[in-house]
Amino acid sequence: MYAVIQTGGKQYRVSEGDKIKVEKLNADAGETVEFDKVLLVRSEDAVEAGRPYVEGRKVTARVIAHGRHRKIHIIKFKRRKHHMKRQGHRQHYTEIEITGIS
Repeated sequence: MYAVIQTGGKQYRVSEGDKIKVEKLNADAGETVEFDKVLLVRSEDAVEAGRPYVEGRKVTARVIAHGRHRKIHIIKFKRRKHHMKRQGHRQHYTEIEITGIS
């Protein structure tokens, strides 16, 4: 059984026991969070698709940790103009473990 959820402007395919990194959530490590924006639920015998969300379905997860991804280097360069700009960015994330699809 798996589900497709939406959080942080992105969509994730999850099943029980999966550990994924999502956009930063306002929850402490060890807390339980619920995702009610469930787009699709697939079980062994049926598929439920929402318009846009499936009614009455939730995905619960446990927050494992917070962190930051690897640095992304941005370089802006204009040839023959003696112009080069360097910039870096590290995105915050929350690592969660899916505990149930109901």
